[in-house]
Amino acid sequence: LLCQVGDVKVGIEICEDMWTPIPPSSHLAMAGAHVIANLSASDSVVGKYQYLTGLIAQQSARTISGYVYASAGYGESTTDLVFDGKTIIAENGNILARNERWKRESQMVIADIDIEAIEHDRMVKNSFADCAQRELPGDYRIVSVDRRKDTGNEMIRKINPTPFIPMSGDMDGTCSEVINIQCAALARRLDATRCRNIVVGISGGLDSTLALMVACRTFDMMGFDRKGIHGITMPGFGTTGRTHSNAVDLMESLGVSIREISIVPAVTQHFADIGHDAEVHDVTYENSQARQRTYLLMDIANQVNGMVLGTGDMSELALGWATYNGDHMSMYGVNAGVPKTLVKYLVNWFALCATSEKERHALLDIIDTPISPELIPADSDGNIAQKTEDLVGPYELHDFFLYHFLRFGRRPRSVFRLACEAFGGRYDRQTIIDWLRTFVRRFFNQQFKRSCMPDGPKIGSVALSPRGDWRMPSDAVSALWLREIDELN
Repeated sequence: LLCQVGDVKVGIEICEDMWTPIPPSSHLAMAGAHVIANLSASDSVVGKYQYLTGLIAQQSARTISGYVYASAGYGESTTDLVFDGKTIIAENGNILARNERWKRESQMVIADIDIEAIEHDRMVKNSFADCAQRELPGDYRIVSVDRRKDTGNEMIRKINPTPFIPMSGDMDGTCSEVINIQCAALARRLDATRCRNIVVGISGGLDSTLALMVACRTFDMMGFDRKGIHGITMPGFGTTGRTHSNAVDLMESLGVSIREISIVPAVTQHFADIGHDAEVHDVTYENSQARQRTYLLMDIANQVNGMVLGTGDMSELALGWATYNGDHMSMYGVNAGVPKTLVKYLVNWFALCATSEKERHALLDIIDTPISPELIPADSDGNIAQKTEDLVGPYELHDFFLYHFLRFGRRPRSVFRLACEAFGGRYDRQTIIDWLRTFVRRFFNQQFKRSCMPDGPKIGSVALSPRGDWRMPSDAVSALWLREIDELN
């Protein structure tokens, strides 16, 4: 039996139903129940609450559902048992809300359950549908239930503005896990290729810094000499003294091999060869520099019998903020699964763990430096003139859009509503709409770069590899998404 409340189907099980080998909620969920309600009279004994909470979280995860649990409280008989009045709401493996137990007063626990996310996960996880097809016994009767009242559009749920960074605050645990995944992936690639040398371009920016730190950790783990890591700094027309000194200081503090090659003479000759005016700072001016740098890295890798380690992150892949066959290309993209907000978080963690003041100072200043490809000459004061976030938008917004677009397949209207909740007071509605439009337009237009991206490890719940999570045609059309964004105004 299922209860239909608006567009939501609710299944009901009673108390110890949940403790059985195959709880009724398993079949209820496969029959279409988005939410399971459990009315219980579970007594309290030492250690039971923690076990029960884990059981509820696990059952909501297995059924990809919301699970609402309410037990008996004050006023129940205590002849031989005591009841603590526990109420718990879970969703797909996560505890959303719970009450304070042992209260004599009545309590109410309320939480938002994301039905759209539940439906998406059930749709994309083939194992759920396969199991339902095999296990579901017969038809279920659906009873329509009127809602007592419309709760409106107010959202109780707290929306994490940085979804790639857990809200738990366990910085050390999160960062250690990410870095271990990256290091294990790179170590396997080095083993497979029998490679003992890595070549990486060091710009003094966040992405190349993370790639270098991962390379050092990996070499230490494998017992390799860090001198096998060849850090190449390649100053160009837009390189500032700040980023150059940070790049050199970081490499010196880490004990890697350092090499500096100015790209100015080669690019100047290239401009002459193709007949480009060096005073015209257009896409040709910028991309020529990026491709020259990649050209140098690839040839140096041949010299040292090594591999070029890519530095580009997942946010840049999503926006296409890379030069095709320039910094877009490498022999292994160790940051391919790490979005920009997480890159910054990881570099900050490395700064806290730094073993020398020189390393710590360089890392902290890299974090404070505006994000830039530095392909346009600096301003009159020698400061960075080309700031990425001024051109494509704030990375914290784009990472938020990216997570909800990929993880839950949300349409623009849903992403916009969540963004307004998450960033209320920091960005106004029109700003969010404008950058959401930029994100969708660029995400669709730049798929051709992702279709031939190098190998790289998946880090979190979403990835953009064309060989894994994201198989999208390069000529996909964004018209429907952009039209819905236009309707938000």
